[in-house]
Amino acid sequence: MSDYIVGRNAVREALRSGRTIQRLFITNDKVQGSLQEIIGLAKDKGIELRRVDDKQLSKYADGVVHQGVVALAAPVKFADLGEVLQNWSSDKAPLLILLDGIEDPHNMGAIIRTAECCGATAVLIPKRHTAPINATVAKTSAGALESIPLVQVGNMAQTIEELKKQGFWVLGAHMEGQQTLYQADLTSPLVLVIGNEGKGLSRLTKERCDFLVTIPMYGRINSLNASVAAAILMYEAVRQRQ
Repeated sequence: MSDYIVGRNAVREALRSGRTIQRLFITNDKVQGSLQEIIGLAKDKGIELRRVDDKQLSKYADGVVHQGVVALAAPVKFADLGEVLQNWSSDKAPLLILLDGIEDPHNMGAIIRTAECCGATAVLIPKRHTAPINATVAKTSAGALESIPLVQVGNMAQTIEELKKQGFWVLGAHMEGQQTLYQADLTSPLVLVIGNEGKGLSRLTKERCDFLVTIPMYGRINSLNASVAAAILMYEAVRQRQ
């Protein structure tokens, strides 16, 4: 099974990362700006180019804004967590982002993008009850999908327990957390768990967290979008590690 990568940033980063691209579909309209760079990268790699009309591009894009380009690529290759940790060379403690039931592809893409921007070690994604890694995720991630290791997790509970044995602390984001994220120590090897958009953390996952933290709310609305909450938590970890 192959995937479609949609949008200029996502396609350009896929080409730069060395991901296997089978074919590139380019708009029949006048090629300008970053599209010229994308075509140049594709030609350098010997990738087949096809000029098609916007109706055909929209069909490939399946509702995602295509910006004049769609790539047919090999499926995303998931990384092995053991190898990721073994190859981690930063002087800072590893920071893993574990997604617990994130079902909205836009949230998934935005979290992956922030994780890459803040220098997280990897994003851990369950096999079940989660958004598929599709064109929407790729485009929302703005190319980060190609730059940060993605690890597929079969059993959440086992994964958490194994990481604890390796010296990681597991922090869950929860409205009823015992402390705020500003009171928590986020400098150790850390697994940051982000829960479902509506339900939050699952019961079993919550029970396995070492501690739960909350983001202070000062307005009338008492919750944040999952990707926004994840970004705040990740960058507090970055701040503490500076």
